[in-house]
Amino acid sequence: MCKDEIYRKIFEKSDSKKDIFFIAGPCVIESRDLAFAVAEKLAFFSKENNLFFIFKSSYRKANRSSIDSYSGPGIDEGLKILSEIKKEFGLPVLTDIHESNEASAAAEVADIIQIPAFLCRQTDLLVSAAKTGRAVNIKKGQFASAKEMEFAAAKVVSAGNNTIILTERGTTFGYNNLVVDFRNFMDMKKIGFPVVYDVTHSLQRPAADGKVSGGNPEHAVKMACAAVATGCVDGIFFETHTDPRSALSDAGSMIDIPAALELMQRTVELYRGMNRI
Repeated sequence: MCKDEIYRKIFEKSDSKKDIFFIAGPCVIESRDLAFAVAEKLAFFSKENNLFFIFKSSYRKANRSSIDSYSGPGIDEGLKILSEIKKEFGLPVLTDIHESNEASAAAEVADIIQIPAFLCRQTDLLVSAAKTGRAVNIKKGQFASAKEMEFAAAKVVSAGNNTIILTERGTTFGYNNLVVDFRNFMDMKKIGFPVVYDVTHSLQRPAADGKVSGGNPEHAVKMACAAVATGCVDGIFFETHTDPRSALSDAGSMIDIPAALELMQRTVELYRGMNRI
């Protein structure tokens, strides 16, 4: 799938029949086999149901609860695996960067570059991602209001890039907890860019289990449907794994493949019913 077709499906505003899209995959690349297994299952389901699916996984996770936490295979091996998935399954690919000097390398493979929530105010990081010419997915910080995302987006626009996605992933609610303020979807939609709901990260319990984060993934399907029902969500983001309990990152909040397929099926039916697609 070429860049123009990918971006048309996400950013074309004149298409009244534009469908919801999905961004999903394991939190971090644990192995080539796992990444391929998840990509294969989601790609097959998406093709069978005419869904637009973007594969996501991280080559490196800089924000971890503990120094002992697994952080990924690194940029070289990680991008190699993402490139192979892109070629094998014909899927667009999204991955996140944590430092400005990673942007150009990531852009050689990724169709969308993601700015992690904790880094959504980092000007140099936003501008470096923008300058690659790739679409930029900015996750709203757990500490930030939806309206503040206008300033984050403006930093990308300042570098001549208007292909921006804004993603809600929950707001800090005391210690070790997050809550979703559904007004954020409406407020971010007014900024003028596609809005995505990151379901599984919003259900995290950061560092609640000591050195690792917990979560409530059993609520994922209902929360995703509730977000779609606002009429202000263009895409759904979630992380999934063949065996979440054994995952090396976000084991407490990721959903398994059957739950992922249910989430996609139910949200797309709701979205299409609301929009008469």
